[in-house]
Amino acid sequence: MIKVMIERYIAEDLASHYLQLANSTLQTAMAAQGFISGESLQDVNNPNHRIIFANFRTLDHWLNWYQSPERKELLSSLRPLLISDEKIIIMEHI
Repeated sequence: MIKVMIERYIAEDLASHYLQLANSTLQTAMAAQGFISGESLQDVNNPNHRIIFANFRTLDHWLNWYQSPERKELLSSLRPLLISDEKIIIMEHI
């Protein structure tokens, strides 16, 4: 299993729009092959700083989702709400 950490910073006053699109992204990801679970966290000191953790069975499963037309389409809707590109870190248990 791999754990993917996605860090995002939302532009001021766009959190409600972001939440709507992020929920759609999670719903779509749940149907992706190899998806195990996901969670979304908000920084207690900065409500516009979000971390998403997604667990996939393998790196290939994650890469298939990451490169999928569905994710690319959803991300194109999310990008205008962010103040910077998302940062992705892929981790595995040791």
